[in-house]
Amino acid sequence: MERRRVGTSGLEVSRLALGTMTWSRDTGADEAGAQLDAFLDAGGTLLDTAAAYADGGAEALIGSLLGGTVSRRDVQICTKAGVRRTPEGGVVDASRTTLLQTLDASLERLGTDYVDLWLVHAFDAATPLEETVHALEIAVLSGRARYVGVSNFPGWATAWAAELARPRPGLAAVQAEYSLLERGVEREVLPAAHALGLGLLAWSPLGRGVLTGKYRTAIPADSRAASEHLAGFVEPYLDERASAIVEAVATAASGLDRTPLEVALAWVRDAPGVAAAIVGARTAEQLILSLETEDVTLPDAIRAALDEVTAPHVGYPERRAS
Repeated sequence: MERRRVGTSGLEVSRLALGTMTWSRDTGADEAGAQLDAFLDAGGTLLDTAAAYADGGAEALIGSLLGGTVSRRDVQICTKAGVRRTPEGGVVDASRTTLLQTLDASLERLGTDYVDLWLVHAFDAATPLEETVHALEIAVLSGRARYVGVSNFPGWATAWAAELARPRPGLAAVQAEYSLLERGVEREVLPAAHALGLGLLAWSPLGRGVLTGKYRTAIPADSRAASEHLAGFVEPYLDERASAIVEAVATAASGLDRTPLEVALAWVRDAPGVAAAIVGARTAEQLILSLETEDVTLPDAIRAALDEVTAPHVGYPERRAS
């Protein structure tokens, strides 16, 4: 699998990352192990997880796998902190204390003394961004994180954090949702990342599974949309607009003798500024379908057509700046 540099940093990762949001909850240890083996066999290196995934269960499962036949040297780990669980649900908390306590707990669950990339999971309007960035600096200087970045930040906050982090620790990456169904990052996040040397890690490049075409006629019983935990995650993309985009992707795939999954994933993976597309799956068989896109390159005409069909609304002031 091709490897890419994350922005202008020295970090190089596989251009597909393995997402673990469902691990230990909807994906058990045996299936997770099979996914990891398939991913590494395909040349993948980057595992994406978070302290909030299954309340730490995903990290613990990764740690148990790394303690077996998989060497820590074979993988790069990206984890996230800044969302903590309360009786009322998840709360964004990017304070220095919470971030560093969460990182220490993540390292213990993962069974490692460092992560390759550590991200602030979400923007916290209640905490001064200087304090949040200071936690990133402490993590790097203490050796607990090799590189740092932010996730799900708006464009202005991404740019502000990157400036506050200069010259050290320096931000390497921004993680955000990006697919043919969600191109909002193109308005400000991607331009900011490009200007400041950050690489984009694109989560849910298959539009939360909808772009595979699996929901064109019904909701499969074994799909995320039928899951108690993830139905609300998929539901926003089961509307008329999404349906029209899925049909456009299916038409393009038919003309290329490819699957909708291959077309949708290749579009994100090869979009300007993307360092890696994060793919998650319920089973190893599903994951392999994504891993087999390595030889897929979209013709310029197909990419242009999909760009036109899915173009995000751009108004004032972005339109004047473009």
